[in-house]
Amino acid sequence: MRLTAYTDYTLRTLIYLGMHRDQLATIQDIADVHGISKNHLMKVVYQLGLSGMVETVRGRNGGLRLKLEPGEINIGAVVRHSETDFYMAECFDPESTSCTLAPSCALKGVLKAATAAYLKVLDGVTLADLIAHSARPGGRADKAIMVWK
Repeated sequence: MRLTAYTDYTLRTLIYLGMHRDQLATIQDIADVHGISKNHLMKVVYQLGLSGMVETVRGRNGGLRLKLEPGEINIGAVVRHSETDFYMAECFDPESTSCTLAPSCALKGVLKAATAAYLKVLDGVTLADLIAHSARPGGRADKAIMVWK
């Protein structure tokens, strides 16, 4: 399973905003820290604003900040909202299945269960969990999963 760049940028933006709650952040701040395109980030921030997770403040001294508490932002819900689909293989897409094995293939069930397990782990994590782990010295996202096992 691989997240799209859009979802990756969404999560990075939320983590950044969660770790800098005492000030307004700009899209440029986030783009510079993560070395990502400001144009792509503008789309992410726009959608985060529509979702109600992020508040945008217009004007000369404007910027953005979390609108919800980090503990209210569920990572599984964020990923579901920002990903376009979870088609692990061609047979998951009802519009374009041409696999001749589809009617009797057990792989689709296995992949469906794997995707459900993946999302279940994400459902057990909030932005507050990610921020708390990232704030620790040497905190790394790949170690964070151990916290939720």
